[in-house]
This record gives sequence, structure tokens and C-alpha cells, in this order.
Amino acid sequence: MRKQHEWYDEHDAERWVAEPVKRPGRTAFARDRARVLHSAALRRLAAKTQVATAGSDDFVRNRLTHSLEVAQIGRELAATLGCDPDIVDAACLSHDLGHPPFGHNGERALDQVAADIGGFEGNAQTLRLLTRLESKTFAADDRSVGLNLSRATLDAATKYPWSRREGERKFGVYDDDLAVFTWLRAGVGERRCIEAQVMDFADDVAYSVHDVEDGIVAHHIDLAAVHADRAPYWATVRQMYLPEATDAELDDGWARLRSLNYWPAARFDDSRRSLAGLKDLTSQLIGRFAAAAEQATHAVFGRSALIRYEADLIVPDRTRTEIGLLKGIGMHHVLNSPERQARRATQRELLTELVESLWKLAPNYLDAPFQADFAEAADDAARLRVIVDQVASLTDPSALAWHTQLVKA
Repeated sequence: MRKQHEWYDEHDAERWVAEPVKRPGRTAFARDRARVLHSAALRRLAAKTQVATAGSDDFVRNRLTHSLEVAQIGRELAATLGCDPDIVDAACLSHDLGHPPFGHNGERALDQVAADIGGFEGNAQTLRLLTRLESKTFAADDRSVGLNLSRATLDAATKYPWSRREGERKFGVYDDDLAVFTWLRAGVGERRCIEAQVMDFADDVAYSVHDVEDGIVAHHIDLAAVHADRAPYWATVRQMYLPEATDAELDDGWARLRSLNYWPAARFDDSRRSLAGLKDLTSQLIGRFAAAAEQATHAVFGRSALIRYEADLIVPDRTRTEIGLLKGIGMHHVLNSPERQARRATQRELLTELVESLWKLAPNYLDAPFQADFAEAADDAARLRVIVDQVASLTDPSALAWHTQLVKA
């Protein structure tokens, strides 16, 4: 019986810059996963905001723990579908590498300051980091090619395979990085490979169950209160995730969730029994959602190995509704917390001021790699992109420290 990696060909395993094979028994995709796992960018995620500010609580997730959990979900689902698990694992570990300090809030701040140079988007920044900014491999012309991952792994990490478009906030590549994007996406248009679809789904699953778990433990979410007054929660679900969903569809999805025999019967009280029940809830929900997608996908595409552009991940509408409900319940408290809203405004102002200060002071104070990029930049637009790259690379604590040193001093 063929191993999963053997369903992929030399085109899938090709790297932008050819490298000698140092360990013949190791697959290109296992090397990719190891490169991401050992990267500085992945380590920095430990101090970057997921939903709650990184370091504000010993229990809640940060970007690193979230990425590790996404990778575990994605790897297991990939194995059941026939995708190479290392490709999906590496893509899942990579999917948030481009996020700046303060999560999506920081992303919006940098998008505003970079509006005249193509904007900022975490997924486009991920591609830039994997193919340029993270130090690993250089081309013959002394140009950094980042981690130099295989085509299949880079493709699997590409969540939005298009450039910025009018009226759309999400995109996957800056104009500066179109050369490598064109190389890895040649001939496939805007369709996503199944490995990228698995990565995206694993992210949604992890996000939906873990944000609710974190919210319950922090006593921000009471599932009984959600049931008693669903209207404001359903409004958030529609606003953020399921704009076309009717009350009847959301009520039906909620009824399905509440009927599960592992759904909490009592209010969370911080006891070991409550913590165990909550952990069982999250693991059972992950299994429920992954099994639904696996079964639906095999029902359409059969039981052969499903790789690259030979199949699509099929997620039943009922499953998407249940995931959307959980995501909306978690997000409702973020959107309606005055404390978080005030903090978010402060964070956006901080990053904006930091970019402005560095623009005046650069190349001084930039890290050495970014100083070199600044010196090589051809014009002011390219120089501003370097400063945005530098700020995006910072963790939450380092952004605060840099702001204190450069702006408040």
C-alpha cells in the first residue's frame, strides 16, 4: 500500500530555490513541517494575542497554543482523507504567522497606515514571512527566500489565493511577493487545494470551541444565559459569520448542540468536575465537526487519497451553522465588552504611533535584518513596507516596550 506522501509528485515537492536532499529517507513535507516548527516566527506567537491579550491570563489561548491545536485537528483530519499530514500540519502551524501584535485589531491598524502601499493583511504577511522574511535559505543572487518550503506546503498555507481587490479586506499576497505567488499557484486560478481547505476548517473548528471554552472559564460566557436570551447572540452570529441564517436555522442548530449528551447541564463553577466536563465538551465537539466533514467529503469523492486539486472538503450546512453559532457566542462578548473596546482603541493608536516614530528614526532602532531591507529599498513605499514588516514581527509585550522607548520617551 502506498504511503500518503507518495501520492504527491515532484512538482508538489519542488522548492522555489532547489536544495540538496540531506536525509534521503525524509520527505520534503516532513522537512517543511520541521522548518515551521523551529522558526522564530512560530515562537513569537506565544506572546501574540488570540482573543484575550497575550499573558493576561494563565488559562486562555495565545496565537501559539491556538496554532498547535489547529495543527492537531488538521493533521488528524488530513490523515482520514488521504492528504499528507505533514503538509496540513505545516500549513496549520503557519496560518497565523503573519499576525501582528494585538491580533486582528493590530491588523486593522497596520492596514490603515499601509493603505497607500497595498495595505496589510495577516495572510499576505504569512506568505511574505515564509518566502522572504524568516531566515533559512538564500538564492544564488543573495536574495532571501525565507523557509523555502515546497510548493504543496506553501499552497496549503494560502488561505486567500488572490491579490487585494476593491471592496474586499481579505487577500493572500502583496504586489511585492507576486513572483513567488505566481510560481506556487501556476495554472490553478483562485481555487484552493484541499489541504488549504482542511487547514481553514481546522482553524474554524478550533476557534469556535476554544473561544467558548476560554470564555466560560473566565466567566464571560454563561450557556444558560445564551439560551434564555438568544436574540443578541444570533445578531452577532449573523453580523460576523452567517449573514443569511434565519432564526429558525439558528434555533435548530442550538437545539442540536444542547441535546448532545455531553452538553453542560450545570453552570460552570471552577471545580475539577466542571473543568473536566468542559474539556470533554470541546474534544467531543471537535470530533463531531471533523467527523461530519470527513463523512460528507468521502460521500462525494470516494475513499481514495484526496489530495491537492482532486477534491474539495465538504462541510455540511448543519455543521457550518453549529460552528458559526459557537463562534458568534464567543465573539459577542468581545464586541460588547467596554473594557476590551477601550483597550483595542489604545492598541491601534499605539501601533500607528510606533510606525510613525520608526518612519522618522529609521534605519535606527530597526532590527538588523530590517535595517538591511531598509537600506536596499528603492523608494519610500518600499521603505514604509519594511517598517510595517518590523512592527508586524513584534510581540504584544515588545510592541509596548518599543512604544515606551520611542514614542513616550
